[in-house]
Amino acid sequence: MTISFMAGAMASLSPHWIVLSAFKLVSSSSVSGAYAIGLTLLGECTPRDKRNLFIILTTSLFLLSTGIMAVITIPILPLTFSYYIPFLDIHFNSWRLLDLIFCLPCAIGAVGVACSFESPKYLMTVGRRDEALETLKNIFVLNTGKDRELYEVDSVVLDEESATAAKGLWASMIAQTVPLLRPPLLTNTLLLAALFIIVFLGVNPFIVWLPYIINAFMTSVQNGDRDMTICEMIRSSSNSSAGADNHASCSVNAFAMTMVFSINFILAFLNIVSSKIVSLIGRKKYFIILQLLSSIAGLVMNSVSLWIVSAILFVFYMFPIVSFGLLTTYSVDIFPTYIKAMAVCVTWMCGRVSAVVGINILKNLIENNCEAAFYIFGSVTMCGGLVGMFLPSDEKLAKRMSKGNPTP
Repeated sequence: MTISFMAGAMASLSPHWIVLSAFKLVSSSSVSGAYAIGLTLLGECTPRDKRNLFIILTTSLFLLSTGIMAVITIPILPLTFSYYIPFLDIHFNSWRLLDLIFCLPCAIGAVGVACSFESPKYLMTVGRRDEALETLKNIFVLNTGKDRELYEVDSVVLDEESATAAKGLWASMIAQTVPLLRPPLLTNTLLLAALFIIVFLGVNPFIVWLPYIINAFMTSVQNGDRDMTICEMIRSSSNSSAGADNHASCSVNAFAMTMVFSINFILAFLNIVSSKIVSLIGRKKYFIILQLLSSIAGLVMNSVSLWIVSAILFVFYMFPIVSFGLLTTYSVDIFPTYIKAMAVCVTWMCGRVSAVVGINILKNLIENNCEAAFYIFGSVTMCGGLVGMFLPSDEKLAKRMSKGNPTP
């Protein structure tokens, strides 16, 4: 988090786009695993019956933060100030300020992590039992406000396999990665990796291009081009922009950015609601329903010429974004503690690699064959629902975990 903040701050002062790209690469790479590891830590420090709820709520905050970023751009980007910095030979203006603001949460997060406790379960797996007990006592004091001497636990027993001691970075990585690629964990690794790939590939490209799509959509609506499909509206907006002044201010459609926030707020709210639905029908059924509803919305998108209906269908298509949290709860439940963080990171990494591919594919499709984009990505999302049928039900997983063996 600290490296990400420092690199992000230096990126805002970059004198050249190559320097900017280098610092952004360092910043994004440093923070890329923070969300997955944070969910792992949260899952290990919360009671099993509340674990899914906390992880889903954290996903809601993640969605809401994306919308807040869009809102922040509205007052910042149109600012016209420009301060010359001689020794860097740059003009500090609105986009540099926005870049600096966006990296501040990393600094706040670094302070928060420094003040938090290590997972007692993780400490147990690496043989630091005394530290694990001390951490539990500190958590007891923080939760209850009582004296640590009133904590009635004298010793802790781990109900799963402990980590094998490994010296060095590479040895540690191998020790945590190899078990994921061997039975009995291999099946779960492949299943969750495949699901993360499908979910990221189906939804994440649209998240990245969401400001562009919404900006084009709302520009078309404001121009009176409302009785069109969403792809026709995107093309109409692109054609009108091509003939516009290329020296416009460094800003975007404020109403479009408000819509980006609204969509993310709706998704965050629905994610909170989903925590109740999950408790009623289970994670597996809910995941399958999400994927199938989303795929149907994507596949019929090109058949709708009412802009309001198109907007509603697009929100429905974005529903599987809440699946990130659902799938992470499976990773937290299924894998042993000593490789849990690695398992979450590996499965998320597989998803993010597919997202990079999907982002570039979607860019070309939006420009050249927009209709095909919704057919292709909608079909991919439907595949997620079919593959999701192989997930273990909550009842089966609970029985396995009660026996101390969450793997089949």
